[in-house]
Amino acid sequence: MHPILAEWRVLGAYLAAWALLGGLLAALLVNAASFGWLEAVVFALPLAVLYGFVGLGSFWVCRAAPLKLSHLLRAIGTQLVAAVISAVIWLIASRGWALLFDRYETFPGLAAKQTEAAPLLLGLGVAFYLLAAAFHYLLGALEASQEAERRALELEIASREAELRTLRAQIHPHFLFNSLNSINALIAARPEEARRLCVRLGDFLRRSLTLGSRERIPLAEELDLAEALLSIEKVRFGDRLSSEIRADERTRHCTVPPLVLQPLVENAVTHGIAQMLDGGSVRIEAQQRGDRLLVVVENPRDPDSADPKGAGIGLQNVRRRLAALYRGEADMRVRPEKDSFRVELRLPCLD
Repeated sequence: MHPILAEWRVLGAYLAAWALLGGLLAALLVNAASFGWLEAVVFALPLAVLYGFVGLGSFWVCRAAPLKLSHLLRAIGTQLVAAVISAVIWLIASRGWALLFDRYETFPGLAAKQTEAAPLLLGLGVAFYLLAAAFHYLLGALEASQEAERRALELEIASREAELRTLRAQIHPHFLFNSLNSINALIAARPEEARRLCVRLGDFLRRSLTLGSRERIPLAEELDLAEALLSIEKVRFGDRLSSEIRADERTRHCTVPPLVLQPLVENAVTHGIAQMLDGGSVRIEAQQRGDRLLVVVENPRDPDSADPKGAGIGLQNVRRRLAALYRGEADMRVRPEKDSFRVELRLPCLD
């Protein structure tokens, strides 16, 4: 179906434009063919609206002869032939319309005036058709542009989803590597604690796999996962590791990407607590500020220890996930101090 015929309001606007062209035609008939104003308007307006429907046919001609550089002459020739044929049909219709007025003596002599105006009507018929063809070429270009934008958006969404799947897939192998190393270290010296760590690790992976398949989870569930992760690490570090989790009650309903805190907590333990002889405390705090959610992960660190290789992988993962999910509406700020390391997540508080 023609896109203009698909909606009545669009069709009404299209025919109104042709009615304006009918007014222009009436003025030309008055000046060039001795028409009176009343007979010119009554004669010209229906003809213009009729030609508007004829002009709709240029839509399919434009589809058959697109404006491409390699076929430009062919397209121009096709449109000129279609314009002449349409103008001749319109001229014949105008003749019948004038004879009808003559027959019923509504406007006596109108047929003779139509004959006098025939060259003008033929020329305007060609011009009006080419105007309709130009409109349809413009309409086709607009549709092609919108289709290109839609496809580009679909590709962007698909690319973003693929990136998110890749980033999610990177979370568990990195965590498992650290956990298996911890279990290996405990098996010989503290086998009972190694067994407990295996049980807690299995429970954590079961929960994280379930929640990780969702697009968003409440912050309360993400904090529970972080606490479970810290409990696993406490088996390894014992009294050297403590934790503190504080969150306003209203922040617990805000949704966040699943497992977004896991790399930050791992970094805090592996590159902070593990490097200190006396250990320390990992602090997680969440606050709501207006419509924004602030989540802080902070840990002490040894100022004399060098940054281990790979320390920034988890941070890069989180930053890229936030960029892909929130598209500039969220960010991560890293604030390293002499004796502490602080990471701040700022993102919209969405229910």
